[in-house]
Amino acid sequence: MNLVEIDALEILDRITDGFFALDLNWNFTYVNDNAARLLFRSRDDLVGKNIWIEFSEAVDLLFYEQYHKAVNEQVFVHFEAFFPPLNAWFGVRAFPSANGLSVYFQDITAEKKTASQNEQHYKSLFEHNPSAVFSFDLEGNYLSVNTAMVKMLGYSEQELLHKTFLPFVAEEDLDKTLDYYKRAANGTTQNYDTKCLHKNGDIVYLNVTNMPIIVDQEVIGVYGIAKNITDRKLTEQKLLKSEKLSAVGQLSASIAHEIRNPLTALKGFLQLIKASEGSIKDSYLEVMSSEMERIELITGELLLLAKPQAHQFKLENIEEIIHNVTTLLGSQALMHNVEIKIVNDEEIPPVSCIANQLKQVFINLIKNALESMQNGGEVLVNVHIKDEQNLFISIADQGEGIPEDILSNIGLPFYTTKQKGTGLGMMTSLRIIEAHNGTMDITSAVGKGTIVSISLPLVSSDQIIELAECMT
Repeated sequence: MNLVEIDALEILDRITDGFFALDLNWNFTYVNDNAARLLFRSRDDLVGKNIWIEFSEAVDLLFYEQYHKAVNEQVFVHFEAFFPPLNAWFGVRAFPSANGLSVYFQDITAEKKTASQNEQHYKSLFEHNPSAVFSFDLEGNYLSVNTAMVKMLGYSEQELLHKTFLPFVAEEDLDKTLDYYKRAANGTTQNYDTKCLHKNGDIVYLNVTNMPIIVDQEVIGVYGIAKNITDRKLTEQKLLKSEKLSAVGQLSASIAHEIRNPLTALKGFLQLIKASEGSIKDSYLEVMSSEMERIELITGELLLLAKPQAHQFKLENIEEIIHNVTTLLGSQALMHNVEIKIVNDEEIPPVSCIANQLKQVFINLIKNALESMQNGGEVLVNVHIKDEQNLFISIADQGEGIPEDILSNIGLPFYTTKQKGTGLGMMTSLRIIEAHNGTMDITSAVGKGTIVSISLPLVSSDQIIELAECMT
């Protein structure tokens, strides 16, 4: 044995891996100290002996298959296998050569035990979670579902696995749910409410969170967690129905009151005219005309209030809508010594809306801002993308502001602080924004001004294509 061979053997004795070498007849030619320790055998017991005789139990295990593959195909093999006689897991790397096989191995029993515990923890969290937990591949097919999912929809695990989620979603929520799923599959966690179909045909309301499954920085699927919110939704619907009935009653009473006043005036003046024996004063006619205009204004705004659902939504340029409104109100702004400024992101995507209704909203809000600024100033209209799903529009003035006790009543029918107002403008605006699946909030500080914040849903690229196709 030359010096190079001696140095190599010394290195093999010092490495932390177990190492042994086999000749072409599967006899041990070398065993290092760590290999002897891990195998609970001495070097002298193994060198010159046949591995399949000394460890006959391994013949029926992965060791036999992989070692023969390495030798027969002259390829490197790397595998993990359990060896029952030692009750141990080994991580093995085997390198073939013209003279036989060199094998490096480690005892990975502790790591396997930890991994097994982690897997059991995950399975327990998955299986015993009170919420429905499931996973999809990138095509939206179920890969796994837990017991809560089975109970929630009434379908067995076999009926769900390897099927797409689409048939289980209520038709009216299908496009929305698919869009959220695609966003999750592209790497962004989504949370949303949707409706699914129970096996018995019932509607199940769900709050769903979709999270991308990322392995080696690549999305390979989607996790889902769903909570059954049916009871909450049904309660909300009952409350909403009750509130609507109450609002209808209040609105009806308010309409009767608001129209009765000018009708009373008209009736009184008609009696005066009748008693005047043909002599009609111009002042009588002026008052009667004013009262009739008042009735016309109220009925006109009530009709507008009923319009939001009567038109077809189209893709519109929101910047153009706002620009048209500010141009329309430009002369009124000059009269109030007010400058209207528009601030917007470089590129605002189109919005699915009814353009004329949004114009009415912006006219109402900007007119309110102008009228609140008796000493002039600036109205700032800010348009920007709030997040991937919403467009944000704010209208801020430098007016007198609204006291807190009045602010809470804004939007109620016929509530107004203007001498000639009807109180229906803000109610109409709120109704229009709600019909566009948006929100509108008002904040104000006395002496500092008012900010009206509007949030409108953005249209996904897929929805833009679909809407564009529908319009062609």
